[in-house]
Amino acid sequence: MEDNADVRVPVLVVGGSLVGLSTSLFLSRHGVRHLLVEKHSGTSAHPRGRGINARTMELFRTAGAEPAIRRAASVLEGVQGILQTRSLTDADAHKWLVKSVDPSGAIARFSPTGWCLCSQNNIEPVLAEQSAAMGADIRFSTELMSFDQDSTGVNAVVKDRRSGEHVTVRADFLIAADGPRSPVREALRIPQTGNGELFHNVSVTFRSRQLIKVLGDLRFIVCYLMRPGADGALLPVDNDTQWVFHAPWHPEQGETMEDFTDERCTQQIREAIGVPDLDVEIGGKAPWHAAERVAERYSSGRVFLAGDAAHEMCPTGAFGSNTGIQDAHNLAWKIAAVLNGSAGAGLLDTYQAERLPVARATSERASARSAEHSHPGYVPPPTMGGGPGSGVLTTAMGYRYTEGALVGARPDLPVIPESLRMTGDTGTRAPHMWVTRDGARISTLDLYERSFVLLSGAGTPWRAAAQRVAGQLPIGLEAYTIGSGPGADLLEESASWTEVHGTGAEGAVLVRPDGFVAWRSEGAVADPAGTLREVLSTVLHRA
Repeated sequence: MEDNADVRVPVLVVGGSLVGLSTSLFLSRHGVRHLLVEKHSGTSAHPRGRGINARTMELFRTAGAEPAIRRAASVLEGVQGILQTRSLTDADAHKWLVKSVDPSGAIARFSPTGWCLCSQNNIEPVLAEQSAAMGADIRFSTELMSFDQDSTGVNAVVKDRRSGEHVTVRADFLIAADGPRSPVREALRIPQTGNGELFHNVSVTFRSRQLIKVLGDLRFIVCYLMRPGADGALLPVDNDTQWVFHAPWHPEQGETMEDFTDERCTQQIREAIGVPDLDVEIGGKAPWHAAERVAERYSSGRVFLAGDAAHEMCPTGAFGSNTGIQDAHNLAWKIAAVLNGSAGAGLLDTYQAERLPVARATSERASARSAEHSHPGYVPPPTMGGGPGSGVLTTAMGYRYTEGALVGARPDLPVIPESLRMTGDTGTRAPHMWVTRDGARISTLDLYERSFVLLSGAGTPWRAAAQRVAGQLPIGLEAYTIGSGPGADLLEESASWTEVHGTGAEGAVLVRPDGFVAWRSEGAVADPAGTLREVLSTVLHRA
């Protein structure tokens, strides 16, 4: 098949949901040709996961997709808070678990963007359109039937479910973003660890014209309705007539999906909300399962797992989808570097080394948050709780890689710290600060996407050293001087770049294409070019 494949691409992406389409976007930004196959006929029609945290929005910002995503999210613009109550009609019973996502304005101190509420059925078409515009080959109604691999690539057979035609594909790498029941992961026999299935819900979409009048001025991201015998979670889809209700489902007690008739769902929604005659028009129903599972390995040979195929998490906090998108971002630049010859194959081993510990720590946090919020249908173990690093913003943005494509990482430190401190430590997301470049105001984070970036002070030898190394090694490396004087490429707006990045005036910070600090020198070195060459060779696993 290697010589006679119908399609030859560097990367085959399996799964065209949120993580798969994000993978396609990030690969496209790196100029990596790829084929994405998705067995369903199109993007999601169901308003599933919708919380996009600030770190993920940073990735979409540098990928050029943020404006379109913000437009797609406009129907829920301004929605805040997580409410818990016995009845929506009893204001005295209302309890805000979270009144505001960012009450102290902390996100603005750490990021040039912010979180976004955009339902999966709205964001997926944006990602597909943006990727296709850059040349991505995205094929819906196309299913992976089989695959095998050898030392130089992956052979696959995909089926067009409309025509029945089978197509052979030869790819250098396969990325499986094919969901929590991942056929690819199962074919690779990669086991999972964790607490397994935690609870089950049925997501019911419905239409109601009266509900917005019942709410009055009340708005929320989600409302946990705790009426005994009729509990559930209510979510707005458009803050007008479209809604979602998550009803607890107990298959362990013999309940089936067929038990969730339109009549039963209508009655439960009315009882949970507290309005016996509420107009309810049931749309669709979709089962979902909250679980805590993480794959023991993120790859096997030339096949990699991403998103739910690699990890399942409780939905509270939207950690799962965001972690999956960040998986894709981490993997995309590494595959691009190996394909273009700037990195050795060993760089791909750092995908698991970096992302697996993050998934384990984050999945524990997601389960703890579901317990804290008493998510309908979830009866947590008595030992479940929060603990160090339990803050949402800290979990979303403050995690660190303790080993991987780094020089000078700290394996002795926790993956998720107790509090959020973005100070340029190796293995953490590089700090955000506003600067002026050529008269335009940008964030330092806007510099990081397609190449390594070296930041240093004006008048130091680092930029010249970087230019020398870039001419010697086949890698993408840009260098900027930063400061307040006339010799700086990037003019500080207020804060000192050395204080923000944790280095001295003679030091330098090397940032990877994914925005993580690869290495930091707090002061001058005897041979800047030699040091930088050695660091880059180590990070990129160049022999």
